[in-house]
Amino acid sequence: MAESVELPSRLGILPFKNKVLLPGAIIRIRCTSPSSVKLVEQELWQREEKGLIGILPVRDAAESASVGPVLSQGVGSESGERGSRVQVGTSDSHRLDGKNQQEVIHWHTRGVAARALHLSRGVEKPSGRVTYVVVLEGLCRFSVQELSTRGTYYTARISPLEMTKSEMEQVEQDPEFITLSRQFKATATELISVLEQKQKTGGRTKVLLETVPVHKLADIFVASFEISFEEQLCMLDSVDLKVRLSKATELVDRHLQSIHVAEKITQKVEGQLSKSQKEFLLRQQMRAIKEELGDNDDDEDDVVALERKMQSSGMPSNIWKHAQRELRRLKKMQPQQPGYNSSRVYLELLADLPWQKASEEYELDLRVAKERLDSDHYGLAKVKQRIIEYLAVRKLKPDARGPVLCFVGPPGVGKTSLASSIAAALGRKFIRISLGGVKDEADIRGHRRTYIGSMPGRLIDGVKRVAVNNPVMLLDEIDKTGSDVRGDPASALLEVLDPEQNKTFNDHYLNVPFDLSKVIFVATANRVQPIPPPLLDRMEVIELPGYTPEEKLKIAMHHLIPRVLDQHGLTSEFLKIPEAMVKLVIQGYTREAGVRNLERNLAALARAAAVRVAEQEPAVSPIKDVHSLASPLLENRLADGAEVEMEVIPMGVNNHEISSTFKIASPLTVDEDMLEKVLGPPRFDDKEAAERVATPGVSVGLVWTSVGGEVQFVEATQWGERVRARARDLLLATADETNLLEGRMFIYIFLLGLYLRMDPQQKRVRADTAMTGEMTLRGLVLPVGGIKDKVLAAHRCGIKRVILPERNLKDLIEVPSAVLSGLEIIVAKRMEDVLEQAFDGGCPWRQHSKL
Repeated sequence: MAESVELPSRLGILPFKNKVLLPGAIIRIRCTSPSSVKLVEQELWQREEKGLIGILPVRDAAESASVGPVLSQGVGSESGERGSRVQVGTSDSHRLDGKNQQEVIHWHTRGVAARALHLSRGVEKPSGRVTYVVVLEGLCRFSVQELSTRGTYYTARISPLEMTKSEMEQVEQDPEFITLSRQFKATATELISVLEQKQKTGGRTKVLLETVPVHKLADIFVASFEISFEEQLCMLDSVDLKVRLSKATELVDRHLQSIHVAEKITQKVEGQLSKSQKEFLLRQQMRAIKEELGDNDDDEDDVVALERKMQSSGMPSNIWKHAQRELRRLKKMQPQQPGYNSSRVYLELLADLPWQKASEEYELDLRVAKERLDSDHYGLAKVKQRIIEYLAVRKLKPDARGPVLCFVGPPGVGKTSLASSIAAALGRKFIRISLGGVKDEADIRGHRRTYIGSMPGRLIDGVKRVAVNNPVMLLDEIDKTGSDVRGDPASALLEVLDPEQNKTFNDHYLNVPFDLSKVIFVATANRVQPIPPPLLDRMEVIELPGYTPEEKLKIAMHHLIPRVLDQHGLTSEFLKIPEAMVKLVIQGYTREAGVRNLERNLAALARAAAVRVAEQEPAVSPIKDVHSLASPLLENRLADGAEVEMEVIPMGVNNHEISSTFKIASPLTVDEDMLEKVLGPPRFDDKEAAERVATPGVSVGLVWTSVGGEVQFVEATQWGERVRARARDLLLATADETNLLEGRMFIYIFLLGLYLRMDPQQKRVRADTAMTGEMTLRGLVLPVGGIKDKVLAAHRCGIKRVILPERNLKDLIEVPSAVLSGLEIIVAKRMEDVLEQAFDGGCPWRQHSKL
């Protein structure tokens, strides 16, 4: 135990963050920062046994509530020391900076002088940084009169707070002090006895009660307890011995009572346990603790809270009866039973479902809805008009059971975003259910609860997630569901999309009816053909054809480019993509019905620009008028055992806040060279048709696919019966009656062009002409579908003439006028008309043909 020491008028200060060192306590710290290392070297290492430092508690900014006065920064300076002087105040605080953030440190006005019991010096490798490990012993209290800095660490002018010998003798004669001393010693003796009995130790601790003065014993005992920082400060501020003994007696008695409570809990638990209950030891201990605290119904509280939640969910009366039966079953079960968790999860689902909760719809304004559709989607006038009609009916009759809209079209034409726009116009929540690749009926109807890992279907789970019973639900990729031994999801959707049945939709997991009639269902598909006819009958199909190049250009300039620039952290100040370059991308790098590949190519240009911008040096502009301080930030952590390890981390200097902005001399403008460098050479050109058709036996056809219209080159080397039978009329028989078509099967125009190559005067199929249609064995041309998509495909590929069946002439009304103005549309009623228009210069043998 330390003897009384005479304190100097000034001490070097080592701050303790949220920690107090009391007189008589021993603590071990590790100093690594330059400021703390300098303090230890000058105040302890060089002075050896005579070295003393002051330990001063500091408070985080997060715990800014004042406990007593704090120290505030002054503006003066003191002779012999450099840095700012800190004077005693009551409201200000000292601002430090660390980890790039400004932090306010509240200094306590009282501290404890300490000496080094052990001091070791080390050097870290490979950095060569010097560190110290110091074992400190608290000696006596002092009061801070003035705080200043010396180099990198703090010093303080102090005044001692300990009593003189004569003052101490006078206090020891005080009857109140004598009574408090006896109470403290009695409580401390009882505590020591209990601890020695539990830890099977001897009576070494009792020697302290006989040899150490009682006022020092108070600090020693309290320092060994785990108490709050506020209580530590209160003990440090207890300069009056009677106040100190009273506070110490209270803390020792509280610690003693906590030990008694722990023993009581242990005895109670052990008495309740049997051999078959050993596995529940920890749970029984927790329950006993709750009982001692008067809060022994933790599990029951959860069940009660679940019951209240179910009562407030608004479920119908018949479902509430079912839920009550399940809840009574849950209450009878132990949490360790296998079915407890599954039953509880089921009840939580019942409580979470929005039985009565619905989105509050906006007052529908068709003009606003139309503006929203126009701003989100370019073109698609027919589709948007149908949506406006749908919304108009909802406005006049909100509870109308309208049709289920099914948007059918190629990828990238805006099917999903149209559904989102409907939800926004109605003011309803939007949820997307992906059906692509779903082959299990349980994904729609849910799994029965008898299975391990059962769960509700995607529809009920989606309604639970949006937490309203009237969302707009998108059934995405409805044409890509499959079927196997696990069932047919498309058949399960029949009940979902039927307004007469979905008001009592029965999910296998839920096992009670749920009303889906308030949900607005919207579906998307790439093709109609894979959708089963009964399911298709429940939906109204709205076709979304592909975009024209002009529409793609508008979409790119108004939607895609701004979105791509934002996604890559760019603006128009960094990258400019002229319309001419966008046209080149559309014509040379993308041939699609939608705009997804167009957006990918624009994103590639944006990434190239981002690399150039990121390689520029950032411009740093400091914020002025920020006062800087060089001070250490102290952090500590409690180590295992009785000792405390403190890591002293240096505080950075916050001279200014840094604002980094990238600047380039001029924006990067995309040109043809950059296109070829980033995207490579153009993938498509208008010469392909001419080069392919230059060979006899090749013609250009128009087909419709799931991704839109396509141009298809048809080649053949075999022949057909009808053409072979008319070989003489078509001048395909030699003078010796040898038929050039003998032994070959039927195909028509392109085969005809193949065999006409034998006569150099005959014509080939025109390279600028594409055709579509069907024909009968008698040569009659029949109509086909997908005319708009096919004409758009011909326009994309640079075709100038398109031969269509005469009965498809009415379908051209859907083709944009800008596309029709660049094409020559030829209608054909019979195959003779096709032959006349398909070959270069007409069909020269028509006068010989009797077709």
